[in-house]
Amino acid sequence: MATRLLKSREALLVLAMVILATLIEMRFSGFLSAKSTVAIFNDTAILIILALGQAAVILARGIDLSIAANLALSGTVAALVNASFPGVPVEFLLVLSVLAGALLGAINGLLVWKLDIPPIVVTLGTMTVYRGMIFLLTDGAWINAHEMSDAFKAVPRAVIFGLPLLSWIALCVIAVMILVFSFTRIGRAFYAVGGNPNAAVYTGISVGRTHFFAYVVAGTLAGLAGYLWVARYAVAYVDIANGFELDVVAACVIGGISIAGGVGTAIGAVLGALFLGIIKNALPVIDISPFWQMAISGTVIIIAVAVNARAARPKGRVILKKAEHAI
Repeated sequence: MATRLLKSREALLVLAMVILATLIEMRFSGFLSAKSTVAIFNDTAILIILALGQAAVILARGIDLSIAANLALSGTVAALVNASFPGVPVEFLLVLSVLAGALLGAINGLLVWKLDIPPIVVTLGTMTVYRGMIFLLTDGAWINAHEMSDAFKAVPRAVIFGLPLLSWIALCVIAVMILVFSFTRIGRAFYAVGGNPNAAVYTGISVGRTHFFAYVVAGTLAGLAGYLWVARYAVAYVDIANGFELDVVAACVIGGISIAGGVGTAIGAVLGALFLGIIKNALPVIDISPFWQMAISGTVIIIAVAVNARAARPKGRVILKKAEHAI
């Protein structure tokens, strides 16, 4: 039992987070207080939502580099409508942002599916296009807090049973994505296509359609995160969440989502995001510049990919050597 836990990426991540948080608590009392723990989870909630969307794409052997740009464009659309028509219900704006994100994700999926363009090329291109669309919509201007209605800004800050609504939304997304990955046909298709697309075809699974749905899932969650980001920080402009896609990919890889596809869990993606959340909240406490965050995230990605590749390396070569000696 103990050996199995030590081989589990999720168990190792939990252990690493406990050790890291304990060390910081020993040096700076209060880091593990209930208030601080809730704040860390709430600060990481948007990253968790995006990581779960990215996980769907990576499991299906893809990548979405436009996910942060999708967030920015979807959130900006909701903010523009709110600024122009303050009386529009918040529920409508939330749905609008989610649908905008799903549409942008569907564009990625169609380009990968119908034109058979490599996912990294498609999403690198649409990342730039989506940022450009924000500039065209806003004419390069910022949408600031005073242009947004109080109701628009209040949603992620509302507190229910001592927990911000933003955190509750993240918890609901976690529950839904666990069910999708584990108990639905499309979830099984993500794993099948990512694990062996050629074999998946023989079981009746459409590889292209599976990629399409993966990008729609990622886009839908990016749209949700877009509204939450803009409403929480009360600002929308071209460069919001710029570079955040690196953190999203890092969260997935750290959580054990194989960049080659077909391996990983929703819980792993969540734990990977929380690991980054603890690090980012710890950096100011231990007096390390936030400008090191990107470097740390990149380094962690490289280490995690190396660990994943080593764990997935086939053992056939060793068997052949033994057979050769036997002859």
